[in-house]
Amino acid sequence: MSYAFAVAAVFLLFFALGVRRDRRRFGNAVLLGLAVTFFGVGLLAGIEDAPPGVAETVMICGLLVLGLGPVVLAGLLTANGVKMIRKEGRRPSNLLSLLAGLGMFGVMVLAVTAAATDSWALQVLVVTLLLVLGYVSFLFVCFVGYAFLYGRMRIRRDADYVVVLGSGLIGGRRVPPLLASRLDRGREVHERLAAYERPDGGAPVLVVSGGQGPDEEVPESHAMADYLVERGFPAGALVREDRSRTTEENMIFSKELMERDRPGSSCVIVTNNFHAFRAAILARRAGVDGQVVGSPTAAYFWPSATMREFAAVFLQYKVVNLGILGTLILLGALVWASR
Repeated sequence: MSYAFAVAAVFLLFFALGVRRDRRRFGNAVLLGLAVTFFGVGLLAGIEDAPPGVAETVMICGLLVLGLGPVVLAGLLTANGVKMIRKEGRRPSNLLSLLAGLGMFGVMVLAVTAAATDSWALQVLVVTLLLVLGYVSFLFVCFVGYAFLYGRMRIRRDADYVVVLGSGLIGGRRVPPLLASRLDRGREVHERLAAYERPDGGAPVLVVSGGQGPDEEVPESHAMADYLVERGFPAGALVREDRSRTTEENMIFSKELMERDRPGSSCVIVTNNFHAFRAAILARRAGVDGQVVGSPTAAYFWPSATMREFAAVFLQYKVVNLGILGTLILLGALVWASR
């Protein structure tokens, strides 16, 4: 038990050092997840020393979570997936929660079948699947947990710019609710920064970042600027970045604008809350001195959007992650072949 707590303390120390070095690292999320995991192992190992009745209660709760938890989660994901299709259409990115829920049901059916038929091949397949899903699920929980913490960090007061990231337009020229949420949040952050006294006496500038897609009549940044100006935001405090087509380009081209006018400047980047942590990782990679904050998103949209963001981060480290998954699958194949 003491060993587990000691390992948890070591990972927690590395986590603290990682956060101090740069809050925008995915490694921080993994270190925090490992610290929590080993702390939990330590608690479970010491449960036998707990007062009478506590161990039995914990065991019953654990069995209920292990038995009913996956079924409930799969049902919720499936229901959310159906709602996403009804509200947002059948684009592949809107199907993630539905596919995840159905996939979980499929694995459960496969596990029951393997147990009922006593099939060696099916048992090896199920164990291999559970190992693969366990690894991916651990990283996903780390991602969600640390993204939650990152999104609640206090907004820096010394930023020179507020950068609002663009998204698609409705009808090729109108700002949709998702983007309007970002713009409203960006204006709020700009007003907060403008209220602070700055040593140089300058005022923060708001950058709207987004180029023109193939189905859009105007660049996203122009529609974003019009949205803000129509609602009373001063046009002189706006800068349009109208070349970017991806989040990576949002960062790169916005950085060029900021460095051109105020070399060495810092910024607060605004996007939706589900996108904030991945945007922070991309900002770090682009060399942008910026904190990312999120704007509210409809609850039904969050599960699929978060899965999409996690998948993108997962593939950013594809050499390590795909290597580990490949190793787990290879071990399963070797165990099956050894029979």
